[in-house]
Amino acid sequence: MNNRIILPRLMQVGAGALSEIGNVMASLGCRMPLIVTDKMMVQLGYVNRLQEYLPHSDVYHDTLPEPSEASILDGVEMVRNGNFDSIIALGGGSSIDSAKAIAILGKYGGSMRDYMVPRIVDEPGLPIIAIPTTAGTGSEATRVTIITDDTVDEKMLCMGMGFMPVAALVDFELTLSLPPRTTADTGIDALTHAMEAYVSQKANLYSDSQAIQAMTLIAPNLRRAYHDGGDQEARQAMMLGATLAGVAFSNASVALVHGMSRPIGAFFHVPHGLSNAMLLPEVTLFSIAGAASRYAQCARTMQVASQTDSDLIANEKLVEELRALNDELSVPTLAAFGVDKEHYFSVIDVMADQAIASGSPANNPRVPAKQEIVELYKSVWA
Repeated sequence: MNNRIILPRLMQVGAGALSEIGNVMASLGCRMPLIVTDKMMVQLGYVNRLQEYLPHSDVYHDTLPEPSEASILDGVEMVRNGNFDSIIALGGGSSIDSAKAIAILGKYGGSMRDYMVPRIVDEPGLPIIAIPTTAGTGSEATRVTIITDDTVDEKMLCMGMGFMPVAALVDFELTLSLPPRTTADTGIDALTHAMEAYVSQKANLYSDSQAIQAMTLIAPNLRRAYHDGGDQEARQAMMLGATLAGVAFSNASVALVHGMSRPIGAFFHVPHGLSNAMLLPEVTLFSIAGAASRYAQCARTMQVASQTDSDLIANEKLVEELRALNDELSVPTLAAFGVDKEHYFSVIDVMADQAIASGSPANNPRVPAKQEIVELYKSVWA
């Protein structure tokens, strides 16, 4: 059996990578980019820093934390009416996902629903240079974007080589200003990517190598970065771990946690990483029976179980650790987050349908029936 591995053409990794943007652009033959970002990146001065190296750039800074098709349309119009030869995505996963969508819609037109799974979008859009400012989504190294259709509260999963950035600048110094809540949510998101890539039915030797290294970097450093945002060693490990986790799941796929997480975000605007964290312990407990040895290896890699522990003991320790991590990082339940109970339980059936339609649950080592997804949604309420 062989596997197709898709990666950015160029990756600049480490402290100061942002300052290489001019050289990276020149190597790609690009000089007139549209910078796609959010207002916080403008306020922090990151956009000005970029434009010092890019005198012919323009900026679209209206991306949203949970991007919808409506939120990117002005950016799409800028591409259609401008002479841009590339797009620079600056920010967290939402800005990068927005940039990916803008790159495709700006070149080919149509609506985002035209490009959602099961369609695979391998046509190249405008070249994307991704600069992540959170250690979480790994979107700088994935062929995936997720955009919400807010007319029906559905997160549209879109995949294909057309969404893969041609270059990524992975500079951990851009994460030093992240607040603890964002550090926690994006960090657990990255850990979920690595774990799900490793246990996915589409896992392969290449994705395994990236997932294992990602867990090795993330597990001992997430708490450190959360408690001390200025811990540069922890920040560097988290940033590289998140990128490797992105490489892993982009080439192996995510599974049930992500399938269930997207509808929660669409209906209740829970940040993606946070909804993953809410789901991870219980979905892991449900899924262990389908890949006990793989989950046990996750526990050993994360150093929460020893090499001499049986798979049974290792997996007990894994679930215990995931619950303890949520406690220490103050991950709320859906109830504590403020989701309306009556509304939540009224849409569980629809959320289960949307989760299954995304395809991600089918990658899970234990593939759930719809009613099992419904029961999992009920179990994570409080």
